[in-house]
Amino acid sequence: MNILIGDDHLLFREGLCRLLTQLSADATFTEAGTFNEALEFAQGEQEFDLILLDLQMPNWPGFSGIQEICEIQAGTPVVIVSASESQADVRAALDAGASGYIPKSSSVKIMLSALNLVFSGGIYVPPAAIHGESTAPAGGGGGASSGGGGGGNSPSLTQRQRDVLRCLREGKSNKQIAYELGLSEGTVKIHVTAVMRSLGVRNRTQAVIASADILP
Repeated sequence: MNILIGDDHLLFREGLCRLLTQLSADATFTEAGTFNEALEFAQGEQEFDLILLDLQMPNWPGFSGIQEICEIQAGTPVVIVSASESQADVRAALDAGASGYIPKSSSVKIMLSALNLVFSGGIYVPPAAIHGESTAPAGGGGGASSGGGGGGNSPSLTQRQRDVLRCLREGKSNKQIAYELGLSEGTVKIHVTAVMRSLGVRNRTQAVIASADILP
């Protein structure tokens, strides 16, 4: 198993290497201390089985950087391991194509479980993000409020969630939605779950019915 770790803290990278040998005893590691280094490794001849990236490391270009690495290493899960637990960061990372988002505050057990989930084709999202903690995003793109804040009757959906809801209304499967929106199928599942939670519904049919009050 070839693993690329991008993080500007050497001690943390070394800790991850030790931890990840529990996933694969013969794992080999490539370490990058800046985003540019991580990008250069991703563009090289080597194909990776897993890429772990921190946010805000030197040369960090924003979430478009995640998308760029996902496109270069197509099919390789890219997982964010970050000190940030902001809902906005979690959503932006998933929208950019990340296969998971693991806060650095997570325990070893949670991190290993999260990576096993990613390897089995799932997407790991921190429980706080799924349960809709009301961390107001700093620049638009609202959080999935669990209903009850003051104000509007319309659920707060991000633009990407509206796109997914529109596809649901057209009767498209997760696979079709993933193809149309340029997302992984796992990311689509996360968005569908978030949409249903925001709308207060339990299945896709109810979501489609509720969409009449939201989408034009």
